[in-house]
Amino acid sequence: MSRTSGPSAPGPREPSGGGSPAGKSPAEGTGPAEDLPAGYEPYTDPEGFTLARPAGWARTTVPSTYGIDVVHYRSPDGERRLQVFEVSETSPGESHGLFLSDAVAKPPGFTELSLESLDDGDFTGSRLEYLVDSIKGEPDVGTWHVVDQRFAAADGRLYAIAAYGAEADGREDERALLRTALGHFCPPRTTCGTGPGAGTD
Repeated sequence: MSRTSGPSAPGPREPSGGGSPAGKSPAEGTGPAEDLPAGYEPYTDPEGFTLARPAGWARTTVPSTYGIDVVHYRSPDGERRLQVFEVSETSPGESHGLFLSDAVAKPPGFTELSLESLDDGDFTGSRLEYLVDSIKGEPDVGTWHVVDQRFAAADGRLYAIAAYGAEADGREDERALLRTALGHFCPPRTTCGTGPGAGTD
């Protein structure tokens, strides 16, 4: 399984700091930049994938033992985050099952809200939504709300994108953050839909 520093990873040990929710699935490629909500930008990551992220968010990485590095994008105040990593398990459902098992330590106050299979025709995916009291290395925002989706992308490999934010301001903002990132995701060395915009930090 991939090793990352976030609690949405299959097997994190020290978390630090998710259908396709709606619209185009990540397996179908990126949507046109003009479809982005206000405040978002198409972004080609140095790891090779493309997605949509809020403009001005800072990028950091953590080494992984499988696939691409784990990539984090954080808001300027650090209270919202997108996480992207490659999944080593054979299916999204297996990966989430491992994360939910007793074999993986959970952050304090872990509460599962929902686990949904998104398998539909040629699309394979799984979405987990949960709450935690805190995440090591991340700001104290009270309870964190996390939406974590794992899916087969256009290159046939499995990836995860997770959105993090404060539970106090509701859950739709994390869902929208994930939905927008997923709708414009294209894996490395793959041509998806329209050409993405590029950017680096």
